[in-house]
Order: sequence, then structure tokens, then C-alpha cells
Amino acid sequence: MTHLNDQILMACLLEATAAKPGNVHPTASFSDMTYSDLVRSARAVSGILAETGHCGVGPTVLAAVKATASVTSSNTNLGIILLLAPLAAVPNGTSLQEGISDVLERLDSHDTECVYNAIRIARPGGLGTSDEHDVADRPDVSLMIAMESAAHRDAVAAAYHDHFKQVLKWSHTGLAGGESFVTNWEQQVIGLALKIQAECPDTLIARKCGTATAVESSRRAQEVLDSGWPDGHDAGMALLKFDDWLRADQHRRNPGTTADLVTAALFAALREKRIVAPPLDSLPLT
Repeated sequence: MTHLNDQILMACLLEATAAKPGNVHPTASFSDMTYSDLVRSARAVSGILAETGHCGVGPTVLAAVKATASVTSSNTNLGIILLLAPLAAVPNGTSLQEGISDVLERLDSHDTECVYNAIRIARPGGLGTSDEHDVADRPDVSLMIAMESAAHRDAVAAAYHDHFKQVLKWSHTGLAGGESFVTNWEQQVIGLALKIQAECPDTLIARKCGTATAVESSRRAQEVLDSGWPDGHDAGMALLKFDDWLRADQHRRNPGTTADLVTAALFAALREKRIVAPPLDSLPLT
């Protein structure tokens, strides 16, 4: 899988298809979001994101959010778009680790304006307002400054702030890699989601339910890992118990930011050819 468009699409589809705890997947929906919404969104944005290097991060984010809005009324992928756009802008032949800082350092106030417009269109849950660099205002700072100001409360912004170091680390340490990914990719994606949530309290949960609930979700994710996921005798039951807890309270504990980070880590692994993706026709796409 060498084409950027294909790598972006596959990362989005693998994340959407794996039965990760608390998220939408082929057999689990929300009242306002289904697996079909995720598939349509992935198809709508993959080609746009693949052109980030030519079009710029901010304009690409805005175009991708508009494309998503044309196929679904739900905010299915704002975080994914924000994470994948700068990664996709790294020139072909340059590693993500070597190239991402150059992409981020070139971001300016026009990128910020485009991203703010995109956020207003997507209307992410639990956004609220901010005393500094609020998305409702006209920006006068670079996108990196805006992201740095939000990094303490939003994991997507934090990824920009640390130049994607943690995302790239998860891409290396959270997946077994190689040909083995083809045969047990869903187990690996679920394990990656558990690892990320255990290490990084989900900031969507924090915005909707409070920091204490986000920290509790991390503790419960670690419990599943400690049960010996995926091969431990009690691991399957531990995962189901965690999934049930996340889906209670009308899905307000949906670990949506974790899903965004999973997608970014998967894209990095595909782009750097550390994993081999399963055939597209093996996924239950609708």
C-alpha cells in the first residue's frame, strides 16, 4: 500500500471497523452516528487529505470538514482530520519523525482561520468557550500557538504541541507490525486503543463528563490490559465490562479522542510501512 490516499483511507476504515470499546463500529451505533457514517466520511476525505502537501494544512482541514458535512450530519472525523492533515503533508521520502516539525513550523494565522471555521462547521461535543484563542473569534496567531494554548485540555492540540512524538511512539509500540497485522489486525487495533486510553485520559470524555470520569476510563482501560488482553482467561469479559461502562449514560463516555489518536497512529504505521493492511474487500463496508 504505497499511495497516500489509500493509506489514509485504510487507517480510517481500520479504526472505524475494529470493535473498540465505547466507539461506533459495524455492530454498535449511537443515536446520531452509525458505521455507515464513518465509512462515508472516510471515503469523502481521504483524497482531500492526500493533497495536504500541495494545498496546506488549514485549507485542507476546512475542505475535508466540508466534504464530511456533505455526506453526514454528524461530526464523525474532525479530530482525525486535524491529526492526519499535518502528517499527510510530510513530503514523500521523508520520515514522519524527520518531517513533521517543518510542516508545523510553517503553519500561520491563515491556517488557524481555516481550522477555526472547520471547527465551527463540525460543532464538536463539549467544546465550550475559551478565554484565549476561542474558535468563535477571528484568529491573529499561528495555528501552533492556538494549539499550544489548548494542549492542556485537548489531546489533538497536544499532538501538535509535542510535534506528534507521542502519536509516533504509539505507532511504534502499540502495534506488533509486519505481516502479523493482516491476520489479527482487529485485536491489535483494540489493544492500541486500550493502550492509548490507559496512558492518556480521553479529552472528549473529560469535556463531556469531567476530568474524574476521564481518569476513571483510563483506569478501566488499564484493567483490561492487566487482565492479559487479548489472550488472558478473563480478558474477553474485562473488555465487555469496560465497553458496557463506556456505553452507559447515553454514550456520553464515548472515547472519541482515543479513536482519533488510534487513526493517526495507524496512518503513521501504514505510511512508514511497519504494518501490512488487510485487503479492503475483507472489511464489512457499507
